[in-house]
Amino acid sequence: MVVASLVPELATLLHFIVATCISARVIMRKPAVGVALAWMFLVTAIPLLGAVCYLLIGERRVGARRARRIARLRTDYARLAQAVIDRGMTELDWDAHRPEAQGMDRLGTSLVGIPTVAGSTGRLLTDAQEILSSLVTDIDAARKSILIEFYIWNEGGLADEVINALIRAAQRGVSCRVLIDAIGARPWWKGTQPDQLRQAGVNVQAALPAGLWQMVFGRNDLRLHRKIVVIDGEVAYTGSMNLVDPRFFKQDADVGQWVDAMLRVEGTIVVPLALVMIGDWMLETDETIEKIVETAGLKFVEPQGKSDAQVVPSGPVETDDGLLQMLLALVNAAREELVLTTPYFVPDESLMRAIRGAAGRGVQVHLILPEKVDSLLTRYASRSYYEELMDVGVNIHLYRKGLLHTKSITADRSLSMFGTVNLDMRSLWLNYEVSLFVYGQAFGEHLHSLQQSYIDESDQLDVSTWGRRPYHEKLLENTLRLVSPVL
Repeated sequence: MVVASLVPELATLLHFIVATCISARVIMRKPAVGVALAWMFLVTAIPLLGAVCYLLIGERRVGARRARRIARLRTDYARLAQAVIDRGMTELDWDAHRPEAQGMDRLGTSLVGIPTVAGSTGRLLTDAQEILSSLVTDIDAARKSILIEFYIWNEGGLADEVINALIRAAQRGVSCRVLIDAIGARPWWKGTQPDQLRQAGVNVQAALPAGLWQMVFGRNDLRLHRKIVVIDGEVAYTGSMNLVDPRFFKQDADVGQWVDAMLRVEGTIVVPLALVMIGDWMLETDETIEKIVETAGLKFVEPQGKSDAQVVPSGPVETDDGLLQMLLALVNAAREELVLTTPYFVPDESLMRAIRGAAGRGVQVHLILPEKVDSLLTRYASRSYYEELMDVGVNIHLYRKGLLHTKSITADRSLSMFGTVNLDMRSLWLNYEVSLFVYGQAFGEHLHSLQQSYIDESDQLDVSTWGRRPYHEKLLENTLRLVSPVL
């Protein structure tokens, strides 16, 4: 009887000790204030479950072995990138750009070790059928090497033609390496296409395999979200689109077809894009970087065009949050107009302040989001930010012709970001992403035209109408916002 009567008190004491210890650990790790408060609230408010959640997903753990390999690889590919780029790079003319461009270059170089390169050209592809057809054409023209990495590969439609093109390439002796995320493409991995590729001679690897071991010593939810294709060291693709045909992808999600854009590039920018993919490949295989660089045709890359661009990879091992710093620099550089497109908008405090600050200093800010998204939690958490953005003059446009999935930013049409990163905390802190920062008016004008076409197919929110939505919706949105750093 005495022991039984002590159980509640012992449980309370145990909860107090656990909550105190975890809260102390959170404080000592110095995360963003919102993240720290969210976790401390969770472990205190929900006994045991909150502590278990923190131990599983509360820290950016990639595993000690993987972290060591990433550190070695960063040195290798930064060295190789500089060596290869130096052989073919034309001199950068910073006088042709705004002063902020050179500052962003220095920031990106110091944070991730990859400098801006001159001598590239690119073409924006904005239709899924055009993107897949262009990809098949380039694969069919490959002579030496094909490097591919994606988060999702989904069977059906023109995506299957990419499979057929890879099989043809391997059969004529082209070295083909395909790296696909183990979780994002789980249905694809369970199908027959991976075996079809392997039987034809394509080297196919799963990125970041998930399992009990990874859950204990790392995290299963840290995913490879990059989309990169490199062919013969001469042509590369990157952008928001997964290897899917929208006509056959998530048709039951009630969001319409996914709307994406990819950039097909040639010239010196191909080298850093290729080296990012090669670094990811080496984490899953035992191949040496020199061997892959040689077979990929990266020993010398001819400059093509006049665009100046910088590749910024990011991931959970980046403790200085280099990508976030680059995004903040880009937003703060805007003087007249700032346009942002993202499918998921759950920003951290610093990015939210920067966007509000831009509007506050008189910049015309346009935020373009899809009317519907495939994540209910993200949908409501995102909506909690709308009113305070509109209160300072931010124009919010809801795209009505499908799930707008393009990730892009333009500042005054002269500084641009285009890539795989969503403006949410998962993309900024947890996923492995790749972003392209382009300095110059030519690409900025093209990207801005695409953004304007999205605005033309959107409905602009009215702040007074939005403020009259039901109280229970506001309560749900704000509640999810409080725990969004955890989600």
